Amino acid sequence: MTERLKGYFMSIALTLCSALLATAVTALPAGAPTGTAASWEVKAPPGSSPTAVVALDPADGHPTLTVRRAGEEVLAPSPLGLVTEQADFSKGLELTGRTTRTVSEHYTATTGKSRKRVARMTESRFRFRTAEGARLDLLVRVAGDGVAYRYVLPRTTGNVLRETSAFTLPTDTQAVINAYRADNELPFKRYESAATAPAGAYSMQALFNTPGGYALIAESDLNGTYSGAHLTHEAGSPTYKVSLWNDEPVETTGPLTTPWRTIVTGDLATVTESTLVDDLAAPSKVRDTSWIAPGPALWTWLAGGKEAGQSLAAQKKYVDYAAARKWPYEVVDAGWYYKPGEWDVIDPEWQTNSWMPELVRYAAAKGVGIQVWLHYTLLTDPVEREKWLGTLASWGVKGVKIDFMDSESQDRMRWYDEALESTARHHLLVNFHGSTIPKGMQRTWPQVMTMEGVGGEEKRNNTAEQLAALPFTRNVIGSMDFTPAAFHRPFRPNVASDAGELGLTVLYESGIQNLAGTPESYDARPEARRYLEQLPERWEETRLLTGDPGRAAVLARRAADGRWFIGGTFAGPAHTADVPLRLGAGRWLVETVTDGPSGALVREGHVVSGGATLAVPVVADGGFAALACRWHPGRTTCEN
Repeated sequence: MTERLKGYFMSIALTLCSALLATAVTALPAGAPTGTAASWEVKAPPGSSPTAVVALDPADGHPTLTVRRAGEEVLAPSPLGLVTEQADFSKGLELTGRTTRTVSEHYTATTGKSRKRVARMTESRFRFRTAEGARLDLLVRVAGDGVAYRYVLPRTTGNVLRETSAFTLPTDTQAVINAYRADNELPFKRYESAATAPAGAYSMQALFNTPGGYALIAESDLNGTYSGAHLTHEAGSPTYKVSLWNDEPVETTGPLTTPWRTIVTGDLATVTESTLVDDLAAPSKVRDTSWIAPGPALWTWLAGGKEAGQSLAAQKKYVDYAAARKWPYEVVDAGWYYKPGEWDVIDPEWQTNSWMPELVRYAAAKGVGIQVWLHYTLLTDPVEREKWLGTLASWGVKGVKIDFMDSESQDRMRWYDEALESTARHHLLVNFHGSTIPKGMQRTWPQVMTMEGVGGEEKRNNTAEQLAALPFTRNVIGSMDFTPAAFHRPFRPNVASDAGELGLTVLYESGIQNLAGTPESYDARPEARRYLEQLPERWEETRLLTGDPGRAAVLARRAADGRWFIGGTFAGPAHTADVPLRLGAGRWLVETVTDGPSGALVREGHVVSGGATLAVPVVADGGFAALACRWHPGRTTCEN
């Protein structure tokens, strides 16, 4: 080899060594200036933001996470870590290495804001150890719509006693949060300062308006290896801590991977339209999803109550009404397996005495599937669970509404795992009530059509502000069974706005949209009935048109046939709402349904250009519904 070639290869080797050394310096605390925190950035894929910064304090080695977007803080330096029976991973940590990769996934959702999903994230794994040699890996993912992190314990270190994870908000941060309860049904309230919100426990579906943009704190990929979490806050503090269920230890028998702690962030449209909570969850455990079919349902509980639940004749009439509307489902609530006239005694011969098989056959002949209500305690014993679900499947029942779990303990999350495996095996759709909130469950178990975790239409404590908060909080993280369209309910907050009630059927996404009104209430409102008959089975795309959490929300959702359904709700006095139509270029026919002067619903057509602003009259604490389709000369309706 000539001297010239030797020199050439030597220069290449020196360059490579320099690059490797530079990488090592940025990856290890020893490379940080003396007396300052060692920190490492994780950036979103090219062309997007935000940025996450992981740091170790030089004084005591405690880790923190900061989130920035557009040069502003979304999350101030916030504590990370957890404590187990054998190790304290909240301080005294040393970084031993870091690896980074790009996560790119494509998947199809059976429910939700959009059907085709693309998830692109940068993932960094930070490997920490304590002075005693215990190991903790911190996984940080950054996507265009948020940041998430989780802990991995590669070796057994005993049960997890607590997390030291927390979210510290910058000053001048507003909050839309709801107090925590096991059923997640308490109303959201808006506070001008996150720091001065009342002390207490709050749900992991908390929205903050920070200097760097909106941030929704949530949880993803929760299962029976862990317990559910919520936030706790002290008055005057900018920090919201992560607390595990009842402060109970999480039982572990080996290596552990915790759920994702998630910060969905961006402008309000980015947060509202985000699927990050699903994107972070484990892929589907159901290989064949061809049997999973979402769609509207006539729910008979608010329409007919207990009496309907024990009457075959009444249920057949509801089936007839659903069939006439071409709604694919009718839901039979509590009472069908109780002894006639008794409401807390299960008929021991329910398998042979039940009229349910006859109803299922009757409904199937009319193109309607039957879903039924079950108390979760019927499904806690594996043998009994198999009897109930196997029998229902053999009858041809299409889905189950399972109620009253009212816990997010690790034991209850294990029950969810078992129930979900069983319902998938028996090809039964699922609607959970009295439940946890989705937390990525709908990606992993796509037969989960919807979940309650919200104070829905049957509750009496809803307000117009609550209606306008839900699209930006609870419904961001997954399908929400609010059960709208209960026009006959006298205490709904939009009682003076049938148009606003109609708009909720689009504003709130639910894989099974349980319509809670009576047939008589629909027949008395032909424009509402006409609109409800047009509702599609699923949504292809969702767009926020305008909104202000707790005050106003207008969303558009696209059906597979290209039509856009629009729903809006507003808290406050009557006014004319200016609604930007972000539907695409070209000419559109937009049919609005609003409250007329006499109280009756009024349908009116408007031919507008895509991107134009539509003026819509709204009554006090009211709203509207609309349907948009491509216009061409001679077209006067969007109705199929």
